Amino acid sequence: MKKRSIFATLAAAILFSACSKSENNNVTPDPVDSTETGKYVVAVTPIASTGVADYLLTSSSLDQGTVSIIGNGIEQDGTYRYYLTTNNKFFSFLYGQGNPGAVTAYNLTDGKLKKLTDFQTETVAAFAAVNEDVLMTKLSRNIASPTHYWYRVSTNSLSIVGEGSINALSLANNGEIGYFSWLTQVGNKVYAPFFSIESSAFTTAYPNKAWVAVFSYPDMTLEKVFTDERTSYIGQYFTNGLGTVENGDIYAFSAANATSKVDGVTKITSTNPSAILRIASGTTEFDKNYFFNIHDVSGGYNIINWTYVGQNNFVVSSKKKQSDGTYSSAVTIAAVNVVDKTYKIVSGLPEAADVKSFTQRNNYSKKDGKTAYIGVNLASGESYVYKIDASTATATRGLKVEGGSITAIEHLD
Repeated sequence: MKKRSIFATLAAAILFSACSKSENNNVTPDPVDSTETGKYVVAVTPIASTGVADYLLTSSSLDQGTVSIIGNGIEQDGTYRYYLTTNNKFFSFLYGQGNPGAVTAYNLTDGKLKKLTDFQTETVAAFAAVNEDVLMTKLSRNIASPTHYWYRVSTNSLSIVGEGSINALSLANNGEIGYFSWLTQVGNKVYAPFFSIESSAFTTAYPNKAWVAVFSYPDMTLEKVFTDERTSYIGQYFTNGLGTVENGDIYAFSAANATSKVDGVTKITSTNPSAILRIASGTTEFDKNYFFNIHDVSGGYNIINWTYVGQNNFVVSSKKKQSDGTYSSAVTIAAVNVVDKTYKIVSGLPEAADVKSFTQRNNYSKKDGKTAYIGVNLASGESYVYKIDASTATATRGLKVEGGSITAIEHLD
């Protein structure tokens, strides 16, 4: 009964919000630079120590110009925002860290963002565009209460059109919770790579195994779980580890950094290498004839995130494995081709000592086989969008962003 009332409340909140919210703050103020109207959406966290919310800016170019949050942009409600673009709408998700979350949706009108709806939800930890829906999941980390909840929001009506639950212990079937790293539509199904975890600490007794759950859609019935023991879990927390290429094959990366409790200390216990696996088009198994050992080919790096740019090329974020088994704090950007099995470190980016952070999620690609745009936030306080050419493994500095750190880059027509 509790779950039913939650979704009834959410549905009412959507309808109320769509009908009664003030439109005063729904669009960006008049731009101070001609590049600040257009098709690209850049999320920016203001320069501050704690408790700050992102601003959403628009720009007609990522290759040149300047945008600023000073006197511009739409301020988001609350920190820890994550983003998704689907059906030509931009969705902003608030991760509530155990508290209620929120979802705000926008479209682009006359080059500016217009708010369509703003409603409160349960905090969701994995979501994806599936058909014309947004599929969202609230995930449990509690062995004593091992139930995940899912619900579907139509991107057309902006209303809930389905909801249900999943037994989290039935996924790994080993006494641990199967915790989704992300969700991906594959044909008429949903593939959900997951961690096997003992508790909210994300430790596991099974650090050398990868899992993917397959669900029917839209009823989200569990059809199958397939595994591999050549690497570790697929993806990262809040990070999609699956990428589908033009011929329908799916590639899956593992960072190989699963942790376990050893003599009371939490440490990385994956002994398998960071690697990329393949799921051949139309199958629900890992391809035993394909294995891309990233650790060996790269000289000791893993992959922690990636952006597909087309023609079997990915731009990846990675870290170097240290002698004590941990990974470096510095992030290295590289170009990976999953068919040729190549890993090339990108040149033309600022020196590692000068970089505060890269955007780890929501990087944008034209899917032209080579181009990705990533945010580079410098220790000096300056932030830029860099254009990565995966075919030559080179980077070029583009749009400058003033007033904060770039957290996402998206595109709307």
